[in-house]
Amino acid sequence: MGTTRSEAWKSALTLLQEAQPPFVPAGAHAMTIVIEYPPGDPGTPPHRHSGPAFGVVLEGEMLFELEGEAPRVVRTGEAFWEPGGDVIHYQDGNARDDVKVRFTVTMLCDPDKPMLVLVDDDELAARADRRVKAAG
Repeated sequence: MGTTRSEAWKSALTLLQEAQPPFVPAGAHAMTIVIEYPPGDPGTPPHRHSGPAFGVVLEGEMLFELEGEAPRVVRTGEAFWEPGGDVIHYQDGNARDDVKVRFTVTMLCDPDKPMLVLVDDDELAARADRRVKAAG
């Protein structure tokens, strides 16, 4: 009796995003995490990552803001990424005050540096000209 093979794999893939990261740290390791913030939570304070990060919003809406880009809302099922390195990630908070936001992120981390480093107020002030204001 022959093995029945599924043909579902031919149409199972949906491309959410494609990106060319500027670098991957030598000796990097991958880390996949899930973040969940309650309604209205501002998320992680301004920070940076040692390597690129790629994510998908699983539930709710995230307010996403990177240095040099206008803030935007990433909705359920939508993907996002950031280059890491020197780029400041200003916001990853919950864009809604009535439901939680939950998202997954896979980061390529430099093994000799922390996965996340907060940015202090002095550096934020010194780089204020790199922050793009929201439209409207």
